[in-house]
Amino acid sequence: MNSTPDLNMVNAYIPGRVKLNAATAALIERRDALLGPAYRLMYEHPLHIVRGEGAWLIDPEGRRYLDAYNNVASLGHCHPTVTEAICRQVQTLATNTRYLHDTILELAERLLATVPETELAHLMLTCTGSEANDVAYRIAQVRTGGTGVIVTETAYHGFTDAVAKFSPSLGATVDLGAHVRLVPAPRAYHAGAVDVAERFTRDVEAAIRDLQRHGIKPAALIVDSIFTSDGILPEPAGLLKGAVEAIKRAGGIFIADEVQPGFGRTGEHLWGFQRHGVIPDIVTLGKPMGNGQPVAGLLATADVLAEFGRNSRYFNTFGGNNVSCAAALAVLDTIEKERLVQHAAEVGTLLREGIAALAHRHAAIGDVRGVGMFVGVELVSDRLTREPDRALTTRVVNLMRDKGVLLSGCAMGHNVLKIRPPLVLTAEQAGLVIETLDAALTEAHSAVPRV
Repeated sequence: MNSTPDLNMVNAYIPGRVKLNAATAALIERRDALLGPAYRLMYEHPLHIVRGEGAWLIDPEGRRYLDAYNNVASLGHCHPTVTEAICRQVQTLATNTRYLHDTILELAERLLATVPETELAHLMLTCTGSEANDVAYRIAQVRTGGTGVIVTETAYHGFTDAVAKFSPSLGATVDLGAHVRLVPAPRAYHAGAVDVAERFTRDVEAAIRDLQRHGIKPAALIVDSIFTSDGILPEPAGLLKGAVEAIKRAGGIFIADEVQPGFGRTGEHLWGFQRHGVIPDIVTLGKPMGNGQPVAGLLATADVLAEFGRNSRYFNTFGGNNVSCAAALAVLDTIEKERLVQHAAEVGTLLREGIAALAHRHAAIGDVRGVGMFVGVELVSDRLTREPDRALTTRVVNLMRDKGVLLSGCAMGHNVLKIRPPLVLTAEQAGLVIETLDAALTEAHSAVPRV
């Protein structure tokens, strides 16, 4: 087996670390031979999944795993409304945007109607969030005449060549661009008495000055509005205002990356940026948009898009095809009909408060934070120093997988449990996440640490 270890992942499969059964070992060997060394597997014991149903993933033996991590299936796996919409459309027509069709126009109208407080006027569709951020950056360069990009220190915005250059969470082996500046994420848990919003603004202003000092004109500040890869940092609401004003004063634009926090996950609005009271020039959309169907895109103001549209031809064979648009419309319909934004708020509160209550029994829980169906649990070796405990985090993630609950980790210290379940997670299932985390922390502390 030659699967390459990824030491940046707290949940990575590392060949030789654990003993695998013959069937799993053979499947991994076949995968390595056919797909090559670049792919990664999750968890010390990789999972073989054959079916999905709601918040559950199911293996060949019928064992069910509660998926508290994968927000691609934002409505749960194989949601009937979405699968039926896909089937109907694929039996009728699947073609590209060079032919007129109503579905893409209806989707544009529906999405733009969700942001009436902005000047966002146009929808452009892609297949992935990485593509959406890539196109957004191209637009920013044309609009501003600059190339400089400001991102947070552990951000992830995609894997295309251009976007990987401002995705520091990809690790040290993926070079950042000379036109990229990193700013510390607003980590309130580690800030003490410091005003994190004010400090974030100052850091962005300093990054702007440094770009200018090196003859690089700022093009964009791009931020995941929940700072997901930085450790899930939702507070305080409104913290982005000063930074957004700063980039606009410098002639750049603000791109709100809603690939992870979008489509109701915050339990407050459809979009994460709305809790900060800012007006983006571009909003990028991705993962949850089609509940597993590859559809993504961006919303842009007429002003930002005008010159790009005049001088740049944009065409994406699959971006905006009828089937993907039908899936995205079904997602919007379901969020509205099943009141999933409110549901995310209610069940997310139960989940967050239930985990916070565990801190009385587990000193390793330093902080529990989040909003809606987005919870970050920071594990520390010492509550006074707030030293990150990566080893414990890795152990807990893998113990929970063994106990039937799937989640992962994030943040610079690789010590924040990232809990990001489907919006349809029930209160009972939230209780299972809490119980399993309690058991995993207890076992992790009682077991002999692994070398």
